[in-house]
Amino acid sequence: MNNIISKMAATVAISTLASTAMAEEITLRIGSGHPPGVVYAGLMQNYFQPELKRRVEERTDHTINFVEGYSGSIVKVTEVLEGVQDGIIDIGGFCYCFEPSNLPLHAFQVMLPFGTMDPETSLKSAQEVYEAVPYLSDVFEEKFNQVLLARIADGGYNLGTSFEWDELSDLKDQKIAGAGLNLNWLKYGGVSPVQSSLATAYTEMKTHVYEGWIMFPSAWVNLKLYEPGPFYTLIGFGSMTWHGLTINQDTFNELPEDVKPILLEVAADFEQQTGSVNASEYDRLVEELKELITVSEIDPSVRKAWAESLAEWPQKMASELDAQGLPATEVLNLAIERAEANGYTWPVRYEIK
Repeated sequence: MNNIISKMAATVAISTLASTAMAEEITLRIGSGHPPGVVYAGLMQNYFQPELKRRVEERTDHTINFVEGYSGSIVKVTEVLEGVQDGIIDIGGFCYCFEPSNLPLHAFQVMLPFGTMDPETSLKSAQEVYEAVPYLSDVFEEKFNQVLLARIADGGYNLGTSFEWDELSDLKDQKIAGAGLNLNWLKYGGVSPVQSSLATAYTEMKTHVYEGWIMFPSAWVNLKLYEPGPFYTLIGFGSMTWHGLTINQDTFNELPEDVKPILLEVAADFEQQTGSVNASEYDRLVEELKELITVSEIDPSVRKAWAESLAEWPQKMASELDAQGLPATEVLNLAIERAEANGYTWPVRYEIK
């Protein structure tokens, strides 16, 4: 009898040790070149991180801790894709605008300016395009050693400036900043474009490197760009889903099997948050700006004229990217169609053949 009890006790002890050994303390390095004042980076820090930690620790024996690297403290805005690929950080959030060579097609909504200003509609349309074109997700694993966890919607883009303007011609002699492909919105409209990033925006506006920025209202408020830029014009370039949240493939593979589905679940919820939070915050932030600076709404005829000046650009982009072996014509036509299916009417319907 004593032998049986001893054997049972030993079995329990071994089982307990095995269970304890299986429980892991997981540390993930997470970051972005953007500061948490930019909505998606703030949601990474204030939603994705605590929600992943809470759900994993409630449902498993594992614990999760984060080493944070926001505001470019580990990788700059132009280094996130490579930083995740090389394992400098495990999880990174970044704009495809800084990867024109590696991810030239992923900014497809930017190639179709003056689209919906509703981030939830932008996100839904992008999700449908990604579902129809697997390349958009698969390329992260096949070429860059990472898994796309979430697509990220931005708030609707307008134009903040240091001066007041009413017509496109008022911008002709002014330098205006943007990032990546949206510089073409300026170029084709006859405006002088300047490549920049939000990390340097305040200083460069203050020192007159340029006199305006294509920007969503959250950055104009949270980064205090209203100080050097006291005029914010609601022109409605569109809400763009052109950021991504990725995880290093090796890191993902090494996660405990019961953690992986929770990570994917939280990432999907984070993705939806980027749409809904940007949508709910847009009107509030515009009202806040109205208390601080001059906010005006552009005449619809000016918006349409600007869109018409860009009418040939989407076809040019499609032809160039098709020639690189990318499904650009398919993606851009899908993006136009899905926006319409989700209730949007284009001021100028771009023709891509």
